[in-house]
Amino acid sequence: MADIKEESKSSKLDGIKKAAIFMITLGPETSAQIMKQLPDSYIQKVSYEIANIDHVSQKDREMIIDEFLEMSQAREYILDGGIDYAKTLLNKALGTQRAKEVIDMLNQIQLRERPFNIARKADPQQLTNLLLGEQSQTVALILCYMQPDKAAQILVQFPPEKQTDIAERIGTISSTSPAVIERIEKVIESKFSSFVENETESVGGVNTLVDILNQVGRTTEKAIVAELEQTQPALAEEVKASLFTFEDIVSLQKADVQKVLREVNQDDLVLALKGVSDELRDFIFDNLSSRAVETLKEDMQFLGPARLSAVEEAQQKIVTVIRRLDEQGEVYIMRGEQDAIVE
Repeated sequence: MADIKEESKSSKLDGIKKAAIFMITLGPETSAQIMKQLPDSYIQKVSYEIANIDHVSQKDREMIIDEFLEMSQAREYILDGGIDYAKTLLNKALGTQRAKEVIDMLNQIQLRERPFNIARKADPQQLTNLLLGEQSQTVALILCYMQPDKAAQILVQFPPEKQTDIAERIGTISSTSPAVIERIEKVIESKFSSFVENETESVGGVNTLVDILNQVGRTTEKAIVAELEQTQPALAEEVKASLFTFEDIVSLQKADVQKVLREVNQDDLVLALKGVSDELRDFIFDNLSSRAVETLKEDMQFLGPARLSAVEEAQQKIVTVIRRLDEQGEVYIMRGEQDAIVE
């Protein structure tokens, strides 16, 4: 008979032995219920280990229970939000080193994925299109295993009368045979395979166009927007509403302008102000100290004539700084009604 020594460490035990100790700790009734859910091969291995353990120290019990709770928590985090989400929460709860160990153990034991995992990862609209033709009971069962917010997105797209039927079935499901779940899961995976094989990635759109236009020269940008105004006026208006240009710096709050100017290279600022309107130049000067303004004016005079392409490049560098600070929440770019401020 094997004897689990008091000084043994949980990390030195293999997975089957840990499972055996965990079963012993839970007691015969609970362990019997768990055993019913295991594959035959695991039942044999765990049973063999249980039969060959005649003593389990309190220390080992506590370590294995703690490990089980940590791994259960980690697995739930992964299912809810993915591996990065799990790492973030586990780092806060357990510390970086222990969090890494738990994630590594989960990867090593390769636990069976939660039912309908493919549905949890699927695009909501694609999944809705697939489920619209399914029976309410099937849809309800699948939604029970999905993230609540994603399940809600799908449920609202069904006709009102079917929404109620699905909701009622979700509320009355208490248990389902693993065999039934497995059978439905295989059917859904088979039907969804066509979506996976032909999966498309969201690309393009106004935001993509704006990102590109913010990286091209000002002359090119103006030409494209002017042409869009003739051929696609609605698109042109949408682009202009989101497109931030160097001249739009006057729309920033005073404090935000000063943050930007602290981040901007002095040589770029000197070059960017060549040929701009007096109004824009004065606006920049108003956000600098008197000494900085004097230095800037001297540098501009010393610079002399500059190529338009060089000026546009310098302006674009400043726009890039502004957009970066906006994304970081350091400054605020007004974008029409969508970003209205509530006092």
